[in-house]
Amino acid sequence: MDKDFWCLILKCNFILLMNHNYKYIISLENLHLAWREFICDKKNKQDVGNFLIFLSKNIYDLYLDLKNKTYKHGNYEQFSINDPKPRIIHKAKVRDRLLHRAIYRILYSYFDTRFIGDSYSCRNMKGTHRAMNRLRHFGWKASFNHSRTLWALKCDIRKFFASIDHQILYTVIKRHNIDTDTLWLIEKVVESFNSTQKGKGLPLGNLTSQLLVNIYLNEFDQYLKHILKVKYYVRYADDFVILSDKKKYLESLLILVDNFLQIKLKLNLHPDKVYIKTFASGVDFLGWVHFINHRVLRTATKRRMFRNLAVNMKKEVVNSYLGLLKHGNAKQLQKKIKIIVLNQKTIK
Repeated sequence: MDKDFWCLILKCNFILLMNHNYKYIISLENLHLAWREFICDKKNKQDVGNFLIFLSKNIYDLYLDLKNKTYKHGNYEQFSINDPKPRIIHKAKVRDRLLHRAIYRILYSYFDTRFIGDSYSCRNMKGTHRAMNRLRHFGWKASFNHSRTLWALKCDIRKFFASIDHQILYTVIKRHNIDTDTLWLIEKVVESFNSTQKGKGLPLGNLTSQLLVNIYLNEFDQYLKHILKVKYYVRYADDFVILSDKKKYLESLLILVDNFLQIKLKLNLHPDKVYIKTFASGVDFLGWVHFINHRVLRTATKRRMFRNLAVNMKKEVVNSYLGLLKHGNAKQLQKKIKIIVLNQKTIK
């Protein structure tokens, strides 16, 4: 019976994989569907408008380039943002971004089923709030309902996107028996960008990068869950927390974690953002400081919020911050924002 079961699983995986091959990615149907998704909040952008003028021709030309494998990825436009720390975004041309979405919408569902449940970045039905709630749930379980001192190992990967090794990424993807044409296309997208050196880095601005970094770090997730048997682990992008009621266990685990990331994935932990401390003293994760029974907004996040409100009091901005504050113990901050808004209206 076990043999029949695993044969069925393998057959289902094969069928799923065949429905995610090159011809489905480059099909005119998929390209048009990808365009509908892509254009949703970009209709007023000039570059998108220019592409839209000759939409059918532009999509068909892209299809022919992909079909004949003469496709070449264009250059990137570079600009900086503060979100919350300074980041450099690389924006591809509309034609290339359309292709990124076409790749993403076909390959995402295949790879997502291979990820662990406690990876929360850039995945459907996941996100920051679910990651924070999961951390709180693990806090209760790992501390045996607050009856034991709970320790947290908090880590952050240094220059994560810029450090992704292209050859390691290809090796990981090939293990999934992706067809050679799709591998060719992925390589075209990946090799369109290099960070500090050739063969390194993925651009923050690409939709495909969100999927590719999850595929890359899934190697680490699987190592933690299935080799090291770590129970209480939550990851959001390159930011992760492991909980235990044994400090020495986390200290020994940190050595294994560091070695795996360096040797297998050529990634390095950020020396200033790795620590082991009690959960009761507060764990800084995803903009909030988490305690056993509550969480409070990180001081830096709080200051940035009020700086932004000082120069932008638009209704949607205010509502966005009020919505954010609902996810933690922040009633006093909500009141303060409402008072600021009320005073602003009174002055006018």
